[in-house]
Amino acid sequence: MARTFWVGGNWKMNGSVAAIKDLTAQFNAGSVPSDVEVVIGAPYVYVPLLADSLRKDWAVAGENCYVKASGAFTGEISPEMLKDVGAKWVILGHSERRSILKESDEFIAEKVVKAIEAGLKVALCVGELLEEREAGVTQAVVNRQLDAVVKAVKEEDWANIVIAYEPVWAIGTGKVATPDQAQEVHAAIREYLKSAVSAKVAEETRIAYGGSVNAKNCKDAAQKPDVDGFLVGGASLKPEFLDIVNATN
Repeated sequence: MARTFWVGGNWKMNGSVAAIKDLTAQFNAGSVPSDVEVVIGAPYVYVPLLADSLRKDWAVAGENCYVKASGAFTGEISPEMLKDVGAKWVILGHSERRSILKESDEFIAEKVVKAIEAGLKVALCVGELLEEREAGVTQAVVNRQLDAVVKAVKEEDWANIVIAYEPVWAIGTGKVATPDQAQEVHAAIREYLKSAVSAKVAEETRIAYGGSVNAKNCKDAAQKPDVDGFLVGGASLKPEFLDIVNATN
């Protein structure tokens, strides 16, 4: 089965009304392939503006959500709220949420369940620290992070999940996993899904690479058989994001 190439942008805690209007105008004028699915993740407060401004063949994502639809949870945002203001996706499990905000594998899995129940699709981030890679436990770490989700979701829910493999040592550092390193982990994730869920889910689930992806380094990785796209940080705040969307051309 041919998996549709997926490119996500993650703006993190960046943006302003003026900057978003300027950037979306450039994105909207760009030429992009029709067979690539594109999603942009923005801070909560800018999701409605982005949903209104962005080209309609691209989708908008929230960068996080809570596990309840509503209630006395000051400062939290529910998946239902994200959907209500125009988001179709949510990014969950990002290493910055795991390491800085101390979110556990189980809490992230609970969020995945709630987001899918609310009708959002999920970009699920997994990845290892530098010391974990150097210790040779990359796959054990990634499998542990995935295992919590496997235990929580139904098999059919995987149709609404894109896995984003993001080695933590490559996020915002300028270091990038080589295409071969990315392919090795992606292939191992697919084998894990085959044994933990099913051969169908393993074959159909898209696995994107994230970690200092830019217009110069994306094309070689895009050719690897198990690299089904990218989750892009800093470069998604620049016009060069269009070059990454066109990486398969």
